[in-house]
Amino acid sequence: MTITPTPQLELPQLDEIVDGLPNISGWEDAVQVVTSRTTPVFLPHTNLRLEEVHSACAIALHMHQPTVPAGWEGALINNLQYMFEHQGEGDNHNAGVFAWCYARMAEFIPELVSQGANPRVMLDYSGNLLWGLRQMGRGDVLDNLKRITCDPAYQPYVEWLGTMWGHAVVPSTPIPDLKLHIQAWQHHFAAIFGWEALARVKGFSPPEMHLPNHPDTLYEFVKALNDCGYRWMMVQEHTVETFDGQRLGYKHLPHRLVARNSQGETTSITVLIKTQGSDTKLVGQMQPYYEAKSQPEKPTVGGVSIPSLVTQIADGENGGVMMNEFPDAFKKATYEMMHQSRTVAMTGTEYLELVAAAGVHPSDFPTCQPVGQYQLWQYMAQENCTVETAIAAIQESNPNFHMEGASWTNHISWVQGYDNVLNPMNQLSAQFHAKFDPLLQQQPATTRTFSYRQALLYNLVLQTSCFRYWGHGMWTDYAQRIFEQGKSAIA
Repeated sequence: MTITPTPQLELPQLDEIVDGLPNISGWEDAVQVVTSRTTPVFLPHTNLRLEEVHSACAIALHMHQPTVPAGWEGALINNLQYMFEHQGEGDNHNAGVFAWCYARMAEFIPELVSQGANPRVMLDYSGNLLWGLRQMGRGDVLDNLKRITCDPAYQPYVEWLGTMWGHAVVPSTPIPDLKLHIQAWQHHFAAIFGWEALARVKGFSPPEMHLPNHPDTLYEFVKALNDCGYRWMMVQEHTVETFDGQRLGYKHLPHRLVARNSQGETTSITVLIKTQGSDTKLVGQMQPYYEAKSQPEKPTVGGVSIPSLVTQIADGENGGVMMNEFPDAFKKATYEMMHQSRTVAMTGTEYLELVAAAGVHPSDFPTCQPVGQYQLWQYMAQENCTVETAIAAIQESNPNFHMEGASWTNHISWVQGYDNVLNPMNQLSAQFHAKFDPLLQQQPATTRTFSYRQALLYNLVLQTSCFRYWGHGMWTDYAQRIFEQGKSAIA
């Protein structure tokens, strides 16, 4: 692995909250320097030897609560706070359990390590939730997480994954805002956990596992990830296909996702394949570990024999299985792994760094592209037409064909029927950029001003997936209120 010198820049100590707002902008140069580091993260500290491992599992816990205009006089608060304040509504009585779930890995990891075990977990927390915990006075949760994030004794066992700050589904997010979400999360994470912790965040978890399949959106997304220092991303198995339009063959290997835009430009990023849908029982009962145990002979990539990796992510707090069964299942599987080295737990970056050290280059991985692109490229080649012309023509003969992206489930469209959310979302984004882009050209430090940060906050919050996922009614009403507040902030 090539090691490049770390650029020198004086890194300021960031405040987590600035003028009452989460610290989501203002230090873009520093974030760029820190995230561009290419030195290995886990390799110097891992206690695993690749040649001894037959197969591995990697689990990630996704944590999110949306920001909603449900506070005093419509103030933005976290939905978890609303749950605590309205215990009699729906399943809000679970608020306390949810809060515990957000902190409990800080209990499990030290406990297991103290007993000689070798646990691994990846954590994916939305910016909405990180801010919300601070807003509602639950700094204890963040302090617990700091222990396993910043204490060198526990860093080898825990990997944080970056994500979109406002839990926005990428395919229907305005393209100019993709990088803003990514950088906002990096700012906020650094303000909470420090620059060194941010330097270790190399994997990305897209909200709802939603991958763009429109060529231009995908290209800009992957380009933004690369620009922001990410080395790999997790994708859902049925959101990608081979270059000849087939389902992936062996899914327990890293792949190289190739993004080609309508102008023929290409970029790529390594992806780990999340398998078998979205059922939280898979992680809750540690199915990835037991599947990893049953894998056949070690596959060969680039002439090197490497372990299979069974990768899964699930909500870390949602549902009875994750609330009640996961703790014991996680500990049981971890204790079982203490007594053998054939099947082990790894984090995504740890696995990829071990594989790289063994001599496998990312170009050796099998390639893939988003689902539907084979049909698109074939049609364009035959008809010598543009992307948009090809999409329209294919849809005419195949109503099921679309370029809206694909996520962990195919029964939800994040676009159809949601003009009452998408139109305001696109309008607010356009107003934001119309006001601030010219200012940024003249004065980049504009990103440190209260007016910019407040406007950015509303722009990102409005794009939260929950305002569509939960259907019409209260949630789309929330979106309309945020839109109105956002317009006032930008005016």
